[in-house]
Amino acid sequence: MSLIPKKGTVYVVDDDEGVRDSLQWLLEGKDYRVRCYDSAETFLSRYDAREVACLIVDIRMGGMTGLELQDRLVERKSPLPIVFITGHGDVPMAVNTMKKGAMDFIQKPFQEEALVNLVERMLEQAKEAFSDFQQSASRDALLAKLTSREAQVLERIVAGRLNKQIADDLGISIKTVEAHRANIMEKLNANTVADLLKIALGSNAPKT
Repeated sequence: MSLIPKKGTVYVVDDDEGVRDSLQWLLEGKDYRVRCYDSAETFLSRYDAREVACLIVDIRMGGMTGLELQDRLVERKSPLPIVFITGHGDVPMAVNTMKKGAMDFIQKPFQEEALVNLVERMLEQAKEAFSDFQQSASRDALLAKLTSREAQVLERIVAGRLNKQIADDLGISIKTVEAHRANIMEKLNANTVADLLKIALGSNAPKT
């Protein structure tokens, strides 16, 4: 096995030490980086949303449950693919987690090959999801630089309004609109209106 795992990070959250140990042994043997946590609270306090990874979590735990952890991650708009470990009686509950975006669930005792295949699929999805997440975060950081007035001007530029129309809309002079427009272009590192559209609209921007 190589010193630096090539295949990505797998978070394991389970209050059963035996389950954590067996999953870590299995996945590290397949060249994954594995990080184990004994509670959802501990995981949340250390989770780095910038890392390409996936999550395997027990549906039932003391303290915060796997279901509650999923809700917290959804609130944070986390791109982290999730799979739940379930007991037989938890299957209806696990199906409900998939409606909230979980990728799958596995029943105890789980089949090693099926689990490894699932992790592979999750990390493939994670690569795409994290790329989108990072682009969105970068876009939000740029837009946060704008003043409220500049944001109003940008909104109207995106809507296709001309400088005179924007001036009339906001009750300001055309020269002021032009000054705001220049500031917006500089703050967003945009050279053209097409660049502005890509930043303002993100994935909804028209394809060029």
